[in-house]
Amino acid sequence: MLPLLVGTVQIWGSLGAQRGQVHPGDPLSRVPLDPLGFALLVAGPLALTLRRSRPVLTLWTVAAVTVLYVYLGYSYGPAFLGMMVALFHAVQTGHRRAAYTAGGTLWLCYVAYATWVLPTPMGLFPHAGVGSLILVVLTIAEVARARREQRAERERVSREEARRQASEERLSMARELHDVLGHSISLIHVQASTALHLMDEHPEQARTALTTIKQASKDVLTEMRSLLGVLREDAPRSPTADLSQLDDLVERTGPWAAKRVTGAPRPLPPGVERAAYRIVQESLTNVAKHAPGARATVTLEYGPERLAVRVEDTGAGVPGTLSGEGGGNGIPGMRERAAALGGTLTAGPHASGFRVEALLPIPPQTLPSKDAE
Repeated sequence: MLPLLVGTVQIWGSLGAQRGQVHPGDPLSRVPLDPLGFALLVAGPLALTLRRSRPVLTLWTVAAVTVLYVYLGYSYGPAFLGMMVALFHAVQTGHRRAAYTAGGTLWLCYVAYATWVLPTPMGLFPHAGVGSLILVVLTIAEVARARREQRAERERVSREEARRQASEERLSMARELHDVLGHSISLIHVQASTALHLMDEHPEQARTALTTIKQASKDVLTEMRSLLGVLREDAPRSPTADLSQLDDLVERTGPWAAKRVTGAPRPLPPGVERAAYRIVQESLTNVAKHAPGARATVTLEYGPERLAVRVEDTGAGVPGTLSGEGGGNGIPGMRERAAALGGTLTAGPHASGFRVEALLPIPPQTLPSKDAE
């Protein structure tokens, strides 16, 4: 629709302009529009139909048509509109050199026409007026182009940020699923091995192991539904594991696990509680896999500026049922959780067993105030 609109404005505007510029018998009179004049007023807008596929060709075509229209002496008016549109579009499409060259060429042609072709040369004011018009159009085009590029850059950064957040969410989800499945399936495997070993001689103990398997499988299904539920738009965007569930975790793990708390327990940020819970869960999983029969002690130390999480075991007297599966990603995953919060995690032999210790900083806004103390 733009070429049609430009052509309409040029024709009707030029018809109106020639009423005050065409004076028969006056040597300074402009030439009335004839078929060639109308053709030139239409040729420029027609060339604009190629502005998207051939912007430079369109620019020079419209410039040539405009110069020819002026040199043939037709009335001034909106005949320059097509040229202004072509200049603007050339800058917008990145052909700035061609736009400035064509604009300068148009101005020089007008100066030459007004100085040497017209019977009475024009002064500096008309020359400056045409040059100012061209500069204004180029300036507006540059500003519009800069704003468009800034908007495109903001959109690109926004898309990159969205992709980064989605990647982090997928990584967090994978880590959560690893911890949930690793702990529960390892516990089920150990208890199933115990049930098979005791089924004939100690059926009551085997029944206890099977009961533990039933509860563990139920718990893992419930937690998996909770974790996968965050993929729905109407679900909470963070997993629900926190330190309030630690007692259930220790009890579900078995009688060989115990919990100890020092300091003043208090609510902590969800990220800190979730990391502490997962570190304990992964550590107990490793004890069940690699040190069956060992006793494990979970210790939480609430300090003024950090939470210390420690899991120690007494060492295994027999090889673990899952010890041949390789190192896995348990300890590196725990280190990543601690590092993500600005904390540290160490893991290694201790006395006759193994110890995992994580130091998780507590953000200042959650620290107890002096008045509360």
